[in-house]
Amino acid sequence: MSSEFGLFSPQSVVWKIHSDPSMVVGGIRALLQQALHPVAMDGVAKNSNFREDTWGRLQRTGDYVATLSFAPRKDAEALAARVRSVHTKLGLDDPHLLLWVHMALVDSFLDVAIRSGMPLAPQDQDQYIKEMVDFARLVGINPETVPSNREELKLYFENIAPELYASDDAKRVALFLTFPPMPNTIRFATPAAPAWASLSALATAALPLWARKLYAIPSLPGQDVLTNAALTATRSTLKLVPENIFQPPILKQALIRWGVAS
Repeated sequence: MSSEFGLFSPQSVVWKIHSDPSMVVGGIRALLQQALHPVAMDGVAKNSNFREDTWGRLQRTGDYVATLSFAPRKDAEALAARVRSVHTKLGLDDPHLLLWVHMALVDSFLDVAIRSGMPLAPQDQDQYIKEMVDFARLVGINPETVPSNREELKLYFENIAPELYASDDAKRVALFLTFPPMPNTIRFATPAAPAWASLSALATAALPLWARKLYAIPSLPGQDVLTNAALTATRSTLKLVPENIFQPPILKQALIRWGVAS
């Protein structure tokens, strides 16, 4: 993991999860979950155009995660430095709020991967949380304050629960992610809109129960079983998409750089 080839090797759990199709749903869920801290959401609302560009925020989050996961170390550290600089200029560098954003991301990616059928032993799950401490460090969080296993992650969410609720801005994010603006030629002439709506609905259903309650989303008996089945089916379907279409360029380059390209 110290190689100049990247912060994480192809043998890391970060690489395994972040290169998996389940990330499509995990990324949407992460934004929904992050939005439930009203102070963090208020800071974003006052210092960015997220209301008009939630789609762009999702894309930038994806690019950031991909760069830190797969890019050469110097590129990952350079991007992280730029993000820290922007956070500082906008006053979005409160360690408490940065840690919330980080932990919501980690929780979403890991939980969706597991529920989508990825084989991850308990020690793999702990290892993923531990490896992701590097993500937190690069965004400017003291690594000693970051949960590094499942027990610490669980305790973190229990402790922060009183701070969370669905503000108006959080509800706007949820609405936007369900019905994002698209050009009419794409919305009505392609399956993009219904496909996205399906993924967004699945990400919403995959939120933990406490988050669904904050959004006032009804939960039906046996819902988690049905959600897990849908997550597994979605992952299986996405895995059928040819790699040259599904894989982001940065991952393709990483596979070549590490000498593991198929």
